[in-house]
Amino acid sequence: MFKELKALAGLMGQLPRLKEEMGKFQQKLGQITAEGNAGAGMVAARVNGRMEVLAVQLADEAIRMADKELLEDLIRSAINQALEKARQQVAEETGKMASGLGLPPGMELPGL
Repeated sequence: MFKELKALAGLMGQLPRLKEEMGKFQQKLGQITAEGNAGAGMVAARVNGRMEVLAVQLADEAIRMADKELLEDLIRSAINQALEKARQQVAEETGKMASGLGLPPGMELPGL
């Protein structure tokens, strides 16, 4: 615990650098993309690292099936899969940024 406090105190002296790194990180979040699909490819979704849905694609077969509830489930499933992949990528990038700032592994940064 004292190591984490020492690392955090060290960050306080690096506030300008931290602010710059956070700006770069926010920009990088928009560049991260992840995809998910459901129903053997009938529905595909793409999201970014800001957890925004960028695209949802429906195969013609999905539209023709005329089962509204199933289609809704497939869309939700594809989006959730893409979001989970994006969260994993964001966690990796957060770890890289924290390491670059000299923080111990596993230490959470507020607001991330």
